[in-house]
Amino acid sequence: MSCCTGFPRLFPLVAVVGPTATGKTAVSIRLAAELHAEIVNLDSVQVYKGLDIGSAKPTPREQAGIVHHLLDIREPFEPLDAATFSKIAARRAETILERGRNCIFVGGTGFYLNALLSGLSHMPGHMPGIRSFLSDMHAKFGPGRLHGFLQQADPDAARRIHPNDTYRLVRALEVYMSSGMTFSSWCARIKPSPPAFAMQRGCVIIGLAIPRESLYRRIDERVDQMIKQGFVEEVKGLLKKGLDPGLKALQSLGYRHIIRYLQGGCTLKEAIADTKRDTRRYAKRQFTWYRKDPRIRWFDPRQLLACENIWEAVN
Repeated sequence: MSCCTGFPRLFPLVAVVGPTATGKTAVSIRLAAELHAEIVNLDSVQVYKGLDIGSAKPTPREQAGIVHHLLDIREPFEPLDAATFSKIAARRAETILERGRNCIFVGGTGFYLNALLSGLSHMPGHMPGIRSFLSDMHAKFGPGRLHGFLQQADPDAARRIHPNDTYRLVRALEVYMSSGMTFSSWCARIKPSPPAFAMQRGCVIIGLAIPRESLYRRIDERVDQMIKQGFVEEVKGLLKKGLDPGLKALQSLGYRHIIRYLQGGCTLKEAIADTKRDTRRYAKRQFTWYRKDPRIRWFDPRQLLACENIWEAVN
């Protein structure tokens, strides 16, 4: 389906996915220029204002000439779950398509893309009493105890949720304790219909992957570059605003490590090393998630960026 002979009436949606540091920003910007498209962010951290360097948010220079949506739409203290986000993203995509533009979804949060394209199961709502109990347990015993509970109750969810991902850890246990049914079971239940535009158009999902050694080297280099760009100062600025270090946004990769350093829990060298290690582990989990999806077409981003026309190369 070439973009050179005019777009078909219902040109497909496009998604660019893959582990962190694989070059999704560069590929999506090239694609957006080729396809006269606008980019919709599906990264769960880039939605927050002020979390720029640590989330590898596209810079103003990278955004120049290409309209980007759903960046900086929440303050760090404002919660945003997958169900709410998918509704916002669906409305934004519909608006883009109605204006005659094409739409590219970009991000490493695979759950957000699935929620948008396939819908989410109707899980139990938040239960303040249970959530408070779990939060107290976390504060008293740390994430290891809660993750141990989840391993016993829902091994599948425990494999997908990192012990330091406090928000998802508490949510999975909250669902189980309030309903008696595991989080994984709820996820597997019949989902509501996806948005009409997604069913009508379909979605070409472009996965980016490079050899593991190269990816890990790029991750290490990215973390070093983040520090040079002022990542520590960015985190200091967030804390000076009075933000709770325990906020979901500030417990994301890199941010929790630098906060630990700023609170005297480790040296900067240790915080950097732990950020690199945990980012490598996260990238591995991302790839494990994505490789289960048969819809994804996998490409080496370096080869795509060398092509004169990326869209033709992936079709």
